[in-house]
Amino acid sequence: MSLKELTLEGEIDRVQVAINRLKAFEPPEGYYLAFSGGKDSQVIYELTKLSGVKFDAHYNFTTVDPPELVRFIKDYYPEVEVHKPNISMFRLIPKRLMPPTRRVRYCCDFLKERGGKGRFVITGVRRSESSRRSKREMISSCYRIRNKKFLNVIIDWDEEDVWEFIKKYKLKYCKLYDKGMDRIGCILCPLQTKAKKLRDIEMFPKFYKAYLLAFKKMLEARGKRTDLKTKWKTPEEVMYWWIHEPSKQSQDTLFN
Repeated sequence: MSLKELTLEGEIDRVQVAINRLKAFEPPEGYYLAFSGGKDSQVIYELTKLSGVKFDAHYNFTTVDPPELVRFIKDYYPEVEVHKPNISMFRLIPKRLMPPTRRVRYCCDFLKERGGKGRFVITGVRRSESSRRSKREMISSCYRIRNKKFLNVIIDWDEEDVWEFIKKYKLKYCKLYDKGMDRIGCILCPLQTKAKKLRDIEMFPKFYKAYLLAFKKMLEARGKRTDLKTKWKTPEEVMYWWIHEPSKQSQDTLFN
């Protein structure tokens, strides 16, 4: 796979296709570019600059982003507007009385996806990233926020295309990729595999301890509710369940 590939119609330049997409759907007020600091968001940022369309870039700080990523954005993308949440992940968990899970990802709603209301949002979502994203369309609407839609401008790119683009345009990237990470996101994200969660614990021990403290406060808050039953006794038990038992993480099992 390459940024240029041969089809029955001839040679297609993926970069030019992406630029054409950006130009074709440019809204009068300009795009809202969702920037995370990861490799895909770097590519869409550079593509949008190359296209010459109007846009403003935004980064939602989640409070559980890797420190290396936060520094990278500050050093290399100072023009990106940073949005800080009203509540941290570690305060949100006790408030919601449960850890976020694959099925109940309240963290994304509170910490990551609230921006762009009424805007046309550029994202770096790609079909090849996961089975969950494999059926995404190039243009889609947000089911959480009215009047918000997405342009997934590199929806049909593979990871090889992304790295080829970064190399071609000599873009600096977060060094966590050189430490074995293939995707950079929230530390101990519930969507990650068990192996990647265990890796996060090893790489970010201070965040691990902060999560345990949040679980401790969560258990204390649950203990004050007479209508709730809790099977866990310690923060460590919550952590073990959170990492090792994703198949049991439905909302029903949390309250029995």
